[in-house]
Amino acid sequence: MLKILIASTALMLGMTGMAQAAGDAAAGKGKAAVCAACHGADGIAQVPVYPNLRGQNAPYLEGALKAYRDGQRMGGNAAIMTPMAKNLSDQDIADLAAYYSSLK
Repeated sequence: MLKILIASTALMLGMTGMAQAAGDAAAGKGKAAVCAACHGADGIAQVPVYPNLRGQNAPYLEGALKAYRDGQRMGGNAAIMTPMAKNLSDQDIADLAAYYSSLK
C-alpha cells in the first residue's frame, strides 16, 4: 500500500508541474545579485511593495518565476518581473529558489 501511495504521489507531482529541478543554493547566490535591487541583499525587501524572498518555499518561487518568464502571471509586479525573468533558464530559476529558500 505504501508503494502505491508513493508512486501515485510522485505521478501527481509530475503531472501538476510540482516536481522541481534540483537547485544549487551557492549558484543561486551568485545569480541573485540583480534581485537584490528590489528584494534586498538578504532577501528582505526595503520597499513594502516588493515581496520578501528570504525563507520562501522553493517550489512556490520556481512556479512564480516560471509564470513570469512565460508571460502567465499578470498584475501586481508583472510589468517589472516578466522582463527580469525572461532570460532565466529552468536551472537558473531552480538555483535562485534554492538560494532564497535556504535563507533563514
